[in-house]
Amino acid sequence: MIEAFASQGPMPKVILKGFILVPESELELVKRELVNHTRLTLEEVGCITFSVIQNSENPLRFDVYEEFLDRESFELHQRRVKASHWGKVTVNVERHYEILG
Repeated sequence: MIEAFASQGPMPKVILKGFILVPESELELVKRELVNHTRLTLEEVGCITFSVIQNSENPLRFDVYEEFLDRESFELHQRRVKASHWGKVTVNVERHYEILG
């Protein structure tokens, strides 16, 4: 039984990549809150990298890339975000993500 458990190897990291589309009327508010959201996310246990960059061709689009150590840390992040000020500020944002791991 120990061998079977050990053969599973380490838990895979979770990668989220994609983009968000921000309503024009909420763009400045989202940009202001993004600074705080980024800081809080990078402070989370299990966050490997976190990047949200405004697209140079479409200012309403932000390209998103996140890596978390494992599924548990990713799910904790998701719960924190939903309950946070960022979650309230971005309620009307369209999210287009692919999640791997």
